[in-house]
Amino acid sequence: METVNIMIVGVGGQGSLLASKMLGHLLVNAGYDVKVSEVHGMSQRGGSVVTYVRFGDKVYSPIIDKGEADFIVSFELLEAARWLSYLKPDGQIVTSTQQIDPMPVITGATAYPDDPLASLAPYRVENADALGIAVECGSQKALNLVLLGMFSRHLPFEEEAWRDAIAACVPQKTLEVNLAAFARGRALMG
Repeated sequence: METVNIMIVGVGGQGSLLASKMLGHLLVNAGYDVKVSEVHGMSQRGGSVVTYVRFGDKVYSPIIDKGEADFIVSFELLEAARWLSYLKPDGQIVTSTQQIDPMPVITGATAYPDDPLASLAPYRVENADALGIAVECGSQKALNLVLLGMFSRHLPFEEEAWRDAIAACVPQKTLEVNLAAFARGRALMG
């Protein structure tokens, strides 16, 4: 199997690192060679965060170069646009429509783009108000599960395998909300 390259991008505090952990767990359980590499900016809260997830029969490096990503899963619109140069021409973007002002916007040095979704137009894009759906499910922290649910339709794994990976990675007390958020995201793409 040819290596599949996935970038999970977002802003610190959104849950992108947990999403990459769940995805890695799913892939390892499915028997693939998996490499995960986290790149942190000011990831505590508000800074750009990117995780590379690569899987296949044999993966030699955890890094994805420009033009190599098969998928970008984005927790924030501007982050999807920021990492666009890494996507293959026929790549797929799965993104939340959430907009979070980066530091240059907060300080007044620049303005948030009027329509960041428009910059993604040359690519295949699936988008939803993942934060709003997560809140409806019981917790804004379930944003990552809504996005994983949306993204799950692009990989050849049964829903039960996803549910097992989620159960292995989230605290038991949050499992019900997280599974509900995953199911809602998956249903969006059905």
